Amino acid sequence: MTQAVATASARIDALIDARADTDRRYFGAEAGRLAELCHRMAERFARGGRLIALGVSPQARSDARHVAVEFVHPVIVGKRALPALAVTAEGGPLLDQLELAVEPGDTVMAFEGGESAAAVRASRERGCLTVAFESAGAEWQLEPDGVEGEHRPPSQPDGVEGGHRPPSQPPMGAFVRQELAEAPYHLLWELVHVFFDHRGLLEGRDAKAVHDTGGSRFLYPFLGEEETDLNAVLSDVRESVLMKAEEIAHLRGQTLVESRAVLTEAADALRARLDAGGRLLALGNGGSATDAMDAVADMRMPPFPWPARRALDLTEDAAILTAIANDIGTDALFSRQVIAHGREQDSLLAFSTSGNSGNVISALAEARRRGMHTIAMVGYDGGRVAGERLADQVVVTRSEHIPRVQEAQASAWHVLRELVEEAP
Repeated sequence: MTQAVATASARIDALIDARADTDRRYFGAEAGRLAELCHRMAERFARGGRLIALGVSPQARSDARHVAVEFVHPVIVGKRALPALAVTAEGGPLLDQLELAVEPGDTVMAFEGGESAAAVRASRERGCLTVAFESAGAEWQLEPDGVEGEHRPPSQPDGVEGGHRPPSQPPMGAFVRQELAEAPYHLLWELVHVFFDHRGLLEGRDAKAVHDTGGSRFLYPFLGEEETDLNAVLSDVRESVLMKAEEIAHLRGQTLVESRAVLTEAADALRARLDAGGRLLALGNGGSATDAMDAVADMRMPPFPWPARRALDLTEDAAILTAIANDIGTDALFSRQVIAHGREQDSLLAFSTSGNSGNVISALAEARRRGMHTIAMVGYDGGRVAGERLADQVVVTRSEHIPRVQEAQASAWHVLRELVEEAP
């Protein structure tokens, strides 16, 4: 092992340990509140309310869109579709948009301060339930303690006219804070559904008969509770949060340990291409599309004073995507754009939870034909992407639980992004 590889390996170990410690402290402190918030959000949804997610900075916009797609298009069998919208800077000032869009029964969620904080305050005054992962004056503040730095690029205002770049900070701070927003909103999405099975625990709803859950009680003990016993269900949901938090930390660590050499190799190759004038093209479907969106944001507007890097998000133009899907088919969504934009000196980053998405495989194949460098982050057993070695470097997160895969992939990307700039 060379000194450079050993240094990178040690750095990855430090990042793993820091994330595990932060996860443990955060979820240990917030599990009870997350359970209660699930109940409050379920009450809002049951009365016809919606989830409105806010985003101004590029990174926050990726989170807002990730929340919306998770709630509207549930990927777990049996979960109902719930109404959610991403209200982001592309549509104009947030306050102007919310004046037309928000209703008193809605839940409003923010991922940053500044303009989002003003929107949160206005929504709270209107009667909305408000949630924030940064200091924004929300009713439910879920910002992590002990992780320095707000994930705010330099163009994002922060109360000073014109805005400014936040002070220098360890890059891990911004990345971990974002990861500590993604995991809780995944858990809110997964566990809010528990309360729909207990109508008597939702304000204004009638209780229904409690059925014998039989063998299911071992896995989901709260299904057998009386519908009038809110504390018992909240306690079970809290325990579920803690169990899932352990799974999150374990899978993140496992992904980073098993992919240590792959991430180092990918960072070296990507850095060489970028330094030579190349660009990073990123893509994915659904929640993975928002991961691609975040990756491009971290390249163009890094949360630490690194150089801005050239990057293209192949998921962001709805006109291009719908034109290709309508006229050619969904398998060509990304390969058609690789034909248009891909150059030999560029890199392609693909996110896929299954490793089998046809449009991802087609894009990787087209990139290879053009001599591009390719990186893939996949879940399950790696699917075709890993099995057929369709990318130069493949990071595999060994889980079939899509939210857990995406959380681990977020950490893997952030580590890769840091290794690009903080080369040994």
